[in-house]
Amino acid sequence: MESPVVYFKDLFSGRLHSKKAGSRGVSDAVSRQQPFVVMVRKEVADHIRSWRFIVLLILIVLTFAGAMYVSLSNLKAAVSNENDPDRLFLYLKLLTATDGSLPPFHIFMSFLGALLGISLGFDAINAERNNGTLIRLLAQPVYRDNLLLAKFVSALVVVAVLFLSLSLLMIGGGLIITGVRIEGAEFCRILSFVVLTVLYVGFWLSLAILLSVKFRQATTSALTAIGIWLFFTVFYRIVVNMIVKSFFPDPNFMAQEDILFYNNVILDLLRLAPSQLYTDATTTLLMPSVRSLGPLTMEQMAGAIPSPLSVRESILIVWPQVSGLLAATAVCFALAYFWFMRAEIRT
Repeated sequence: MESPVVYFKDLFSGRLHSKKAGSRGVSDAVSRQQPFVVMVRKEVADHIRSWRFIVLLILIVLTFAGAMYVSLSNLKAAVSNENDPDRLFLYLKLLTATDGSLPPFHIFMSFLGALLGISLGFDAINAERNNGTLIRLLAQPVYRDNLLLAKFVSALVVVAVLFLSLSLLMIGGGLIITGVRIEGAEFCRILSFVVLTVLYVGFWLSLAILLSVKFRQATTSALTAIGIWLFFTVFYRIVVNMIVKSFFPDPNFMAQEDILFYNNVILDLLRLAPSQLYTDATTTLLMPSVRSLGPLTMEQMAGAIPSPLSVRESILIVWPQVSGLLAATAVCFALAYFWFMRAEIRT
């Protein structure tokens, strides 16, 4: 990997002003940009050229292709089901329809999105420190917080371009295969799904950057991030069920109000996991008929007509989940910012 210091060559020197106008090329235009923009461009180039991103990109593209193949194979049966209130949303069915052989794409992303965020940020700071490029980079007249922010923004740019490209590819392929144009509501829901996926990856990215600031070795930060991901993915639900069963009586001997409270407690505890927040939000956005993310009583169900919600109503339902992901991302990045600004980089 090329030293980041070369990207700042002649950036702050007076030689830029002494060059003739006719000899100024593209490199001079780039060098006159702000240091933050230069660092973002450099980090984006490093991510695109890295083998770990290429491997994850191939894995995500293969997963996307497999999920789309299964969805297209079951698309006719999905749109012809009269009992499904979402059958008319053809392009949303491409992301949700399945025959059970493979999970839908948004379920895959609850696993792969975390790995993508961790892989892009677990060595963001400690690799620069161990290679000796951090002190050389900060010896330039750049702000220290710009370096941390550039690491975060550049990875989000790469992730956003990736998922936006996949979504547009899905829409274009569906238009060619089916000949049905996409409605505005479907496009808004797919775009909201992309934004939510980028936010979910951004949480794991901020957590990985936090660990890269805290630990000096990249292997330690990577193993810690993967351990946290495994805990929330595999063991957290088991721990929640054990705790709830220890403090609550058997639900078979509870009244209806107690059972409702019991289920709400379980859901509230499960929603402390980022993957649960992401799954709840994407399910609501991609299935317009979903009206609630919690248990409903018979009084609430009485008189309800199964019909799709508007985009605004679905966003209002998932706003607590989106706020939770935003808050968790902000907390992790704030801690990384605090520790990085106070860290001693000369040793």
